[in-house]
Amino acid sequence: MKTIAIIATLDTKADEAGFMRQEIESLGGKALIIDIGVVGNPTIEADVSRAEIIEAGGSSLSKVLVNPTREKSNPFVVAGATKILLDLQRSGRIHGAVALGGTQGTSTCAPVLQALPYGFPKVMLSTAASGDTSPFVGIKDITMMFAVSDILGLNVFSRKILANAAACAWGMAQVERDITKSTAKGVIGMTNLGVLTQGAMHAVALFERAGYDVITFHAIGAGGEAMEQMMKEGIITAVFDYAMGEIADGVFGVLRASGPERLTVAGKLGLPQVLCPGGSEHLGILVGDPNVVPPGYDNHQTVWHSPYVFVPRLKADEQARVAEAIGERLSHTTGNALFLMPLRGVSSYSAKGGALFNPELDAAYWDALQRVMPDSVTVEALDLTAEDPTFVAYAVGKLIEMIEA
Repeated sequence: MKTIAIIATLDTKADEAGFMRQEIESLGGKALIIDIGVVGNPTIEADVSRAEIIEAGGSSLSKVLVNPTREKSNPFVVAGATKILLDLQRSGRIHGAVALGGTQGTSTCAPVLQALPYGFPKVMLSTAASGDTSPFVGIKDITMMFAVSDILGLNVFSRKILANAAACAWGMAQVERDITKSTAKGVIGMTNLGVLTQGAMHAVALFERAGYDVITFHAIGAGGEAMEQMMKEGIITAVFDYAMGEIADGVFGVLRASGPERLTVAGKLGLPQVLCPGGSEHLGILVGDPNVVPPGYDNHQTVWHSPYVFVPRLKADEQARVAEAIGERLSHTTGNALFLMPLRGVSSYSAKGGALFNPELDAAYWDALQRVMPDSVTVEALDLTAEDPTFVAYAVGKLIEMIEA
């Protein structure tokens, strides 16, 4: 029997939580109701009470109820719910989680669900799920479902939506696959961009032929960060960081920007890694009006990735800023790392025949990168493009050598 945690504010959504419990039980499962309400009294009994949640978060219900505000109570609710959910998950007492709420409830539940590991079923039924869900999903595999109507009472419509959300979590909990139990020799995390896809496909084939699993990440911000979270969770055991457009866009605050931790985790964990500055010679800039060049880029080499994604080639001084960011982030690396530079273009855009082809700027970028690379990282250059099969085969071979040494 699989147990699903139902996370809800029982002072306002007790009927809905109780109905979801009935649905899960009718499917042959068990529900465990967790109350994250604060001010109002719950109208059904919780399996984990609001007092237990707040105490686990570092305070007490009596203290929080003195002139209560959301700003005052929310940190204790989030911390407590996170701690309790993780304890339940790690001990095998729950096999999935479903949360329900409006804007406030979604904002409270999202960080709790984000703390749960990859692969663990997590469903968020929300009135906020039809807009930008990125703050709620983050880099985790959270299934968000739009409630359509407000989550306020049971009716002919809401019963069906609530039943679907409950069944979604319960159904996922039936799946016995475990992503932490690969039968391969190891799991490689690899970043990719559209301007490197041919090389990435070749790399995947070579790794798989050698007995390795490969998880590929679209390096447009959340992708690289998700890869690094999987390193922390022990899913990924070695890294081919083939695409670094996230670093370039991070320096200039545009489309593919990643956070400050990007490119630091493998080095801190000591994982074998081969790195290539793929796609970092240009930016990806999202524009409001299709095919309209944004101010400040009239004197750059440019191309359009799509009518709404503008791509300028960085100038020498701009590339130097990207190189500095790469070098600084790799300063956390203690060894077991190889940085490979493809001298004839770090993406299909800057390779010969590409819209951003510029050997002078390629040479300037290489000079800047050499100046900032930490001594703990081995550096090599190949007179090839990033997508050349020989370059890819060399990178793959070097990473396998590190793993199997």
